[in-house]
Amino acid sequence: MQLSRRNALALGLGGVAFAALPLPAMAAGTVEELTAAFAGGATVGTGGITLTAPEIAENGNTVPITVDAPGATAIMLLASGNPTPSVCTFNFGPAAGSQAASTRIRLAKTQDVVALAKMADGSVVQASSTVKVTIGGCGG
Repeated sequence: MQLSRRNALALGLGGVAFAALPLPAMAAGTVEELTAAFAGGATVGTGGITLTAPEIAENGNTVPITVDAPGATAIMLLASGNPTPSVCTFNFGPAAGSQAASTRIRLAKTQDVVALAKMADGSVVQASSTVKVTIGGCGG
């Protein structure tokens, strides 16, 4: 078999296009899988983290979330009912003034929002809040 420049170029561009496609198996995971990966084998406890979310969100496109975990090195937000539950992860270095973050997230439907905090001593704590969404933000 002889490989021409045209065939080599087509093969190369096809490989690049395939690599650029999002793969659902790589992008998503269940809340339990994501929690286990974030915890790294540590038992997830409660307390030491404050999650502030509205009880009712009129529009799921912009739901304000605030999380505060003094002494945390990382905070992860999960939305259990979204097609991709992992929302974001905040990492805090030694120069961080406080270990708190505020953001707006998109929620597809009424669901639990979970915040996990990895503390400086290696422990992991969790807080959750149920947000009732009247108009879905992920095409719902």
